[in-house]
Amino acid sequence: MNDDELERIKQRRLEEMQRQLLLKELKEKEEVKEEKEEPKKEPTNQEILNMYFKDRAWEVWNEAKNQYPQVMPRLEYLLVDAIKQNKIRNYLDGASLMGFFRQIGLPVRLRTKIRISEHGELKTLEQKIKEDRE
Repeated sequence: MNDDELERIKQRRLEEMQRQLLLKELKEKEEVKEEKEEPKKEPTNQEILNMYFKDRAWEVWNEAKNQYPQVMPRLEYLLVDAIKQNKIRNYLDGASLMGFFRQIGLPVRLRTKIRISEHGELKTLEQKIKEDRE
């Protein structure tokens, strides 16, 4: 082999390596482009409600779901639809949700406990009455 042949072999090898490098870069660019073009995942109803519910709203919502299981899926759909159409712009707390349910004729009952704070300790009304009798 003479020097000219050796140079041609080196040149072909260099061209082949450059071609492979370009192909690799093109593939990477296509992958990045595909990742960017992926459609944005639309948030679920729960995620949308979670953005608008504050304070004790979830507590009221879950109680309503337990008490009115046939009505709540439809109500959820309507509420999310109203949020998407910007008919509801403010946050919903437990009290406003209770008022809404009452207005549409769903009296949601929440479990309530009366507790008394005595010397930094919370006691139920039953415990307090028992202690006073003793």
